[in-house]
Amino acid sequence: MGRGKFKSKPTGRRQFSTPEDMLAGTSNRPRTFRQKEAEHEEEENEETSGEESGEESEEETSKNKGTQGIIEIENPNLVKAKNLKVRDVDVGKTTELSRREREEIEKQRAHERYMRLQEQGKTEQARKDLDRLALIRQQRADAAKKREEEKAAKEQKKSEARK
Repeated sequence: MGRGKFKSKPTGRRQFSTPEDMLAGTSNRPRTFRQKEAEHEEEENEETSGEESGEESEEETSKNKGTQGIIEIENPNLVKAKNLKVRDVDVGKTTELSRREREEIEKQRAHERYMRLQEQGKTEQARKDLDRLALIRQQRADAAKKREEEKAAKEQKKSEARK
């Protein structure tokens, strides 16, 4: 029987956490040293937070990862999330559309306007279609009239042949 991509190792099989376990924080995965250390630090912070002022606790929560604490670089490509307060949000303000979105909307409106004119018969193509349709109707009417005349002539011949 195939074992798939990952072969079993002597240390044990792979264990996968379900999304429910991950949300609840109760996965079967063993805690790593860093996770245990982080939990321990959080507990210490909670105990000492009552003694420290609010400014110092804010500095500890914004912990730098890797070399961020050593080297401070201003990245021009980094987009910082702007947190807006509910009172600062302007409900009446409309968002600007991008060029592609504007062009797409204009294209749809032009198509709808053209189709409306097409239905009313005001466009050049609609006029040509209506002329062609009138010509075809005329031809069909002429053909029907001709068939009726031929049919009447045929019946007249039959009636003369019987006499």
